[in-house]
Amino acid sequence: MHYLHAAITESMRLYPPVPLNSQSCLSDDVLPDGTAVKKGWFMSYISYAMGRMETIWGPDCREYKPERWLDVGKFRPESPFKFPAFHAGPRMCLGKEMAYIQMKSIVACVLERLAVELADKEARPVKMISLTLRMKGGLLLRFRKRSARH
Repeated sequence: MHYLHAAITESMRLYPPVPLNSQSCLSDDVLPDGTAVKKGWFMSYISYAMGRMETIWGPDCREYKPERWLDVGKFRPESPFKFPAFHAGPRMCLGKEMAYIQMKSIVACVLERLAVELADKEARPVKMISLTLRMKGGLLLRFRKRSARH
């Protein structure tokens, strides 16, 4: 389950469910990198771009590598300010752990029973940015039952 947790997290690093966000500052504050933000200012961040920044994730930042989240086979989380899929600080998503439990249980149940493949291996999904990141026309998949184990 550690590898599955890492695989899901790596997917959200590259394809965050909420690809961009804006906040307004209620009082003067300082960001983790030392940048001052004044009361009344609006600030936007683009987690989609952050997941692809070499300065944050290294030279392999565009590669899908679940192993980057593992330390001797165990899941190792990053700072939520580096990986903001569930936001950070006092606005951190309260449902984060429940979301991971649900994602991991669904993936494990599906993959235990079904083999999954792209319906069209040549198709390239077109991303659409809205409140949430989604694919134009969805992602067409083909499922087949796995053979019974002996």
